[in-house]
Amino acid sequence: MRSTLPHLLAARAAIEPSEVAIEAPGGEPLTFSRWLSESNRVANALADQGIGRGDRVGLVFGTGDWPGYAAAFCGVLAAGAVAVPLSDGLPAADLRGKLEHCGAVAVIHADGATAPEVPVPTAALSDLDGDTSHDPACAPAELAQILYTSGTTGRPKGVAATHANLAHGCGGKRRPFAHSRHLAHAFPIGTNAGQVMLINALDARPALVAPPRFTPARFAALIERYRAGTVFLVPAMAVELLAARVHERHDLSSVLLLGSAAAPLPARIAADLSDVFPNATIANYYTSTEAAPAQTVMLYDPDRPTSVGRPASGGAVRIATADGRPLPPGESGEVWMRSPAATRAYYGDPDATRQVFRDGWVRMGDLGRLDDEGYLYLVDRESDVLKSGAHKVSTLRVEEAVYACPGVVEAAAFGMPHPTLGTAVNVAVVGPVAHEELRMFLKDRLAPYELPVRLVTLDALPRNLGGKVDKSALREAVS
Repeated sequence: MRSTLPHLLAARAAIEPSEVAIEAPGGEPLTFSRWLSESNRVANALADQGIGRGDRVGLVFGTGDWPGYAAAFCGVLAAGAVAVPLSDGLPAADLRGKLEHCGAVAVIHADGATAPEVPVPTAALSDLDGDTSHDPACAPAELAQILYTSGTTGRPKGVAATHANLAHGCGGKRRPFAHSRHLAHAFPIGTNAGQVMLINALDARPALVAPPRFTPARFAALIERYRAGTVFLVPAMAVELLAARVHERHDLSSVLLLGSAAAPLPARIAADLSDVFPNATIANYYTSTEAAPAQTVMLYDPDRPTSVGRPASGGAVRIATADGRPLPPGESGEVWMRSPAATRAYYGDPDATRQVFRDGWVRMGDLGRLDDEGYLYLVDRESDVLKSGAHKVSTLRVEEAVYACPGVVEAAAFGMPHPTLGTAVNVAVVGPVAHEELRMFLKDRLAPYELPVRLVTLDALPRNLGGKVDKSALREAVS
């Protein structure tokens, strides 16, 4: 069998045609048989329009239509075209910019949604009417997907992945997450975490289920209704679940694995999740759009509360200098990750590709260190390290200290211009903690140069669509 997602879908539909791949709360579940026929319909309709090998097709969907998105995505791939996943929550200018950057020839959007105003032909999913039989016109080495980064450290880049990269590790006899009948998540379409969930829907044992829009109460009710055994979220969602005390109103005992991705999970939040999900193993996943499917995994360990774990699934991690020279355990440097699959690249940007992708290794843009047992500890995003006076300050270290203070719900450390220090440590908090109380709490936990010059309290931290704190927006909000 050729290793592409459309071929894997056809194989699974032949074996388990009536099994549900994706639940649709309030709608019709997507079985593997229906997924295959719907994606074939899309593939044939695209072929009838002359869209095929190498053509880029934008997919503009929201989290309320995972079944439709799954059909469109696999249909584009089966036609030999390249899928460009895009959230329907993107600002119009961002959407147009990404479609223009990748040279998209068409856009497919969700049924019932307003067609986006873009400079290429658009069609609702149900408007694509083709035959339901199709032989996938794609091969492992060909380009399959362009996924745009969140842009938290600069202009979003289109990360190109081949079919072999996307399908790596799929199709085995043992299906992932076999302890679950349902896997609940709330990742948005257009993110790397969302794409991982889509592949889980195709390859893993449980059926996927996601809320149309995340709220703590809605997500907890979804877990309870489907008795989800596996749950994935981002730290921001975990913070909201804990603050809303949903465990007091919903039965969360079915969860055996709770995975956090997209950003480091603060140690206090991980510990609190262990209390709220009493039967669950708490796992922190560390990767990037560029490095996937490489990742590290950390099962929460009170003895290593801030580690993001060790490499999993055949990947590797090293700490190195900017030119790739490995550094010994205990020494801080750049985090490099090696994928066990065909590596990715930046679409249409060979210079940036050469800077980040080197001999199978990917520069993660983070600073970190490894201990003697190979556990990875992040120091900070390279772009977030503050030079305050004569000292370098890790915003992650400051945030860990702030999170430990009672009354803090969320926290973010960031730099602001300072007339003497050049850049000063600022901290934004959410929660009913008094500033003077927090200063006293931090005094014995941080070095003098790490202490915040300024504290601000906000109703909420600004975040991007992927759930990461947008520190550029944060600086603007408090300036």
